[in-house]
Amino acid sequence: NVKDWFVPVNIALEDITPEQAKWTDGSGNHSIWQLASHLIFWNLQQLYSFKKLPQPKFDGNNDETFNSFNSANWKATVQKLDSVLTAIEKAVEESDDAKLQSWYSNLAHIGTHNAYHTGQIIYIRKLQGSWDANKGVK
Repeated sequence: NVKDWFVPVNIALEDITPEQAKWTDGSGNHSIWQLASHLIFWNLQQLYSFKKLPQPKFDGNNDETFNSFNSANWKATVQKLDSVLTAIEKAVEESDDAKLQSWYSNLAHIGTHNAYHTGQIIYIRKLQGSWDANKGVK
């Protein structure tokens, strides 16, 4: 959640209204809300795997991970994504070197995946005119 090489997703999602979160450019691209839902799903999958917890049911259709949002609860979506990412950070901080070594590849993929979709969120905000360039990407 600290700006470094990339704008963190919590900053990318700051001050977005539900209407802005649902907006699409009409060309079949995902909305910010869909991207946030997708990130929640995959980060939860990784967190549960890291903690050796039972995985939620998943039929393998990645398209479904973009569509599990409740149009009435944008704020809760943002909070859930932040809590899942915070839980991953905490799990990593509490792990020993042997555990982390077995997860280096997964952790690199998590970071790359989150950075990619956060970039999409910022791009959507630029298209909408709702991005503040002072938050990190001009």
